[in-house]
Amino acid sequence: MAMQPEVSEEDLAAIERKYDPELAFRPTGPTLTALISIPLVALAIYQYYASGFGLIRELLHRGIFLAFMLGLVFLLFSWKRSLTTDVAPKAWWRLDGVAIPDIVLAFLGVAASLYLPLLPPEVVSQRVGNPAVSDIFMGSALLLLVLEATRRSVGWTLPFIACLFIVFALFGPIMPGALKHGGASWTALINHLYMTNQGIYGVAIGVMAKYVFLFVLFGVLAMRIGLGQLFIDIAMAMAGRYAGGPAKVAIFSSAFMGTISGSSIANTVTTGSLTIPAMKRIGYPPYFAGAVEATASTGGQITPPILGAAAFIMVEYLEIPLRDVLAAATFPALLHYFGVLTMVHLEAKKLGLRGLSAEELPQVVQVLRAHWASVIPLFILVFLILSGRTPDYAAVWGITACVVVGFLNPNAEHRLGIKDLWNAMSDGSKATLAVGAAAATVGIVVGVVTLTGVGFRLGYVVVQTANDIGTVVSGIWPLSYFAIEQWALFFSLLLIAIACILMGAGIPTTATYIILVAVAAPALAQLNVQPLVSHFFVFYYGVLADITPPVALAAYAAAGIAGSNPFKTGNTAFRLGIAKALVPFVFVYSPSLLLVADGFTWMEFATTLFGAIIGIGLLGAAFSGYLLTHMSHAQRWYIGLVSLLFVAPGLLTTGVGLLLVAPVLLLQRRQREARTI
Repeated sequence: MAMQPEVSEEDLAAIERKYDPELAFRPTGPTLTALISIPLVALAIYQYYASGFGLIRELLHRGIFLAFMLGLVFLLFSWKRSLTTDVAPKAWWRLDGVAIPDIVLAFLGVAASLYLPLLPPEVVSQRVGNPAVSDIFMGSALLLLVLEATRRSVGWTLPFIACLFIVFALFGPIMPGALKHGGASWTALINHLYMTNQGIYGVAIGVMAKYVFLFVLFGVLAMRIGLGQLFIDIAMAMAGRYAGGPAKVAIFSSAFMGTISGSSIANTVTTGSLTIPAMKRIGYPPYFAGAVEATASTGGQITPPILGAAAFIMVEYLEIPLRDVLAAATFPALLHYFGVLTMVHLEAKKLGLRGLSAEELPQVVQVLRAHWASVIPLFILVFLILSGRTPDYAAVWGITACVVVGFLNPNAEHRLGIKDLWNAMSDGSKATLAVGAAAATVGIVVGVVTLTGVGFRLGYVVVQTANDIGTVVSGIWPLSYFAIEQWALFFSLLLIAIACILMGAGIPTTATYIILVAVAAPALAQLNVQPLVSHFFVFYYGVLADITPPVALAAYAAAGIAGSNPFKTGNTAFRLGIAKALVPFVFVYSPSLLLVADGFTWMEFATTLFGAIIGIGLLGAAFSGYLLTHMSHAQRWYIGLVSLLFVAPGLLTTGVGLLLVAPVLLLQRRQREARTI
């Protein structure tokens, strides 16, 4: 038998809207809802056609995508989030729930987005560097509309950061120290942000239009044809019978779900509706049950083949095949799940929790018989990526397979009809609106970075600060064993990690990654860190913000399902996900963990993986307070400090670490035997 959710779909939708601003759509009346679904479905059809069969020039494709994004954001997101209710408000200045000014803004957004792309390419090339008055007007309008659309759909933080960068560009001559630059006029700024491919129409919106939309649509369709239910049932069959079974089911199901969903909150709500009540039922405290689900679900953003949108940004920035990015992501993702699984297992042992009974578990044969067809699209997608096809080509055929399987699905429960397909395309388009608006705003930030060179300036500040701290620390015995350069690298990583967590607390992971990699890449390049490694480092710490208080959105969504204290749930989720905080340091010091990094050797890979597994396991024991039996505070601190030896693993540090941990293992064994007697 399969687990059934104990939380209604309406309650889950309300939780998702509450904690995920990207899904906080305003209610509209039935007439306008039907009308809005037409451009939503048209966007899905256009993206499928343009990526699979069309030959549309780059600027026009990005402009059409941005026009859809802005128009739909102003129709579906209210100017004030508190106005989002379950009933469409009525007033003389509203049309079926949508304010008439918002409809005007929607049309202005479409016009401003398409003005430049619809001009003949030769005219655009002539005006770059010498824009016409109309160009400045439309560019200024688009800039303001993008900022407002992002504020509505994502929140204040990202537009505020973009405004700071704009101010920095305009007032460069009065900036302090290394941040001082020649400055730019408003005309020069709009010329760069609007007329070139370095700003709003840059890489960020290009990746959304070319890749991300298709993979989001694939994920929505794959869920509709039963792939999500298959993942949950398989996870139940694999892990449900062991100690603390439902918690382990949450980990495995979230890991599987991460292959088709790059959203931490969506993953939390989808799997958490089943696993959180089951965890509470066997004895886990509500806050711990929510934390387990949130931590496991954030792994979806680092799990191949979707990786949120970051994988596709890396493909564009680093100019490497997607399969290389996915290969690099594989073992760090596995280490994250291993860390969560270790803590969950130790917590279950400490609390004496049972697994699920045979009557509560589904049968693998029955699950596969019911849902085998839903695996076909995912198999096709992964096969095409691994065979070297472009991501958009693989996604188009994955979507095609979803539709074909959906209409022919032998499982009637997950069979698609015309209405189901229409709704899936509409939902897929809705899911990309906020991230599309955020991408355009990120384009503003990136444009200022390329215009002013602030990335290299900030990188210099980071490295110089880390060098200064390293100089002080290296003068302290026994810390003087390490060179100043080694301390400089460590403190640079630490400063960048803190910046990523702080930035990620208020803006989407992809936006955090794009903005901070502009600073991290130059800084870490000065310290001889490979570009692939620095990109992954920033990405991982951006993801960590989803479970890092005070703005741990995934943890708060899980708390809503568990009925627990959100802040306590967030703190526990951060503790459970502490392995994710260690793994980036591991692959910086030992890049072979990423498989495709320069200088890869199997010996270094094996040593690194072995050391990381031991270090993460020991750290999990230290935070859980349980290894072979309950641990004293002294044992926990000792084990925690020893685990850090495995952050920069090598034969020497691994050997020393094993020697140091051996006495505690012997003591734990004796304590367990004494308690048994």
